[in-house]
Amino acid sequence: MLIPEGAVVAVGLASEAALLPAGTRVLVSGGDAGRLATMLDALPDDVTCVLSFGIAGGLAPGVRTGDVLLAGTLHAGRTFAPDAAWTTALAARTRARVVPLAASDTLLADAEAKRALHAATGAEAVDMESGAVARFATARGLPFAVLRAVADGPEEALPRAARKALTPDGRPALGPVLAGLARRPWELPALIRLGRASARAHAALAHSISSSATGS
Repeated sequence: MLIPEGAVVAVGLASEAALLPAGTRVLVSGGDAGRLATMLDALPDDVTCVLSFGIAGGLAPGVRTGDVLLAGTLHAGRTFAPDAAWTTALAARTRARVVPLAASDTLLADAEAKRALHAATGAEAVDMESGAVARFATARGLPFAVLRAVADGPEEALPRAARKALTPDGRPALGPVLAGLARRPWELPALIRLGRASARAHAALAHSISSSATGS
């Protein structure tokens, strides 16, 4: 089973939550790791496991948009070990590669920061939810897993207009994006490329979920 009974799924975006099966218990961070940590800490004791799910930024050379990855290890200040049995089952169902992944509580917006994190950890991609998930699950003694699809590649910088582009419920904050574009209109092509990359990553996640459901 992709998402076991009693699981909670942590995502950054409302669009990621929409990919999950109906009835899934989901926490949407809106790209705020601190907010997610607070939401996780408030969960009742009936939670059985936690899945970090969504898109990620590529770190390693050769990682491409749409690659679906599972964390064999997670680097988030320290090294965490996702549940091996659950990760193996997810890999069999989704055909995702099991690789080292990383989490950051802050946005890695440029290629230099991505290269530095890859050099320090060997991680192939990074997201902003998995660190809070790993810390929460470890503190409660719960299994966790990380399933991510790559959007932006390791050499791609995020346009400044996209760096504060989410509302707390994980939806696009159009006002700040448009204001940023008004100040820096030359960022429009990069913003369009980012949107297309995110769409491909979402499609890859949707396909992995669909393939898993078909194979269950």
